[in-house]
Amino acid sequence: MLIEHRGQRPVVPASAYVAPTAVLCGAVTLGERARVLHGAVLTAEDGEVRTGENVVVMENALVRGRRRHPALIGNAVLIGPHAHVNGARIEDEVFVATGASVFPGAVAGAGSELRINSVLQVNSILPPGSVVPIGWIAAGAPEAQLFAPGRHDELWEVQRELDFPGTVYGVPRGTSMRDIMARQAGHFAAHLDDRVLDADHPSTD
Repeated sequence: MLIEHRGQRPVVPASAYVAPTAVLCGAVTLGERARVLHGAVLTAEDGEVRTGENVVVMENALVRGRRRHPALIGNAVLIGPHAHVNGARIEDEVFVATGASVFPGAVAGAGSELRINSVLQVNSILPPGSVVPIGWIAAGAPEAQLFAPGRHDELWEVQRELDFPGTVYGVPRGTSMRDIMARQAGHFAAHLDDRVLDADHPSTD
């Protein structure tokens, strides 16, 4: 399904494939021979989503572009089933496995691997060729450190400096969920004016 959002339409080259149950919303631009499989969602909220060539976004993955943090996917990238790429840059030849999450402002360097259910935290930089093991967390800049799931206290020492609430929600740490969600409800209200595009109209303009 192709959706016009904020006056922006997805751009899909003739060599690409978008499954009937996938969703491309707004300023989404696919590269040549991109494949977006069933249930995947690429949504440009107030910033673009752009993929390179030979990118595969597998079933039920989410790729979200944001104003300050567009989602930029390089060439020859796999975004696995149920993966979550939110306002991040994924460089060439990166493997994002099933259930992995990459948060706003993060960069996954060329040739890196985020294995099953791993996390690349906000504003963190994963060097090229790195591997984040199954279920581990990478956090920090200019070079992310790797943390096993049980190392919460050590992770928090790094993570709190990365400003998750400021980066993701635009609010200081300690802001109430009531205030955060009022802002989020207002932000996503922009979808009230979305328009589903007729499949018979080309989306390559």
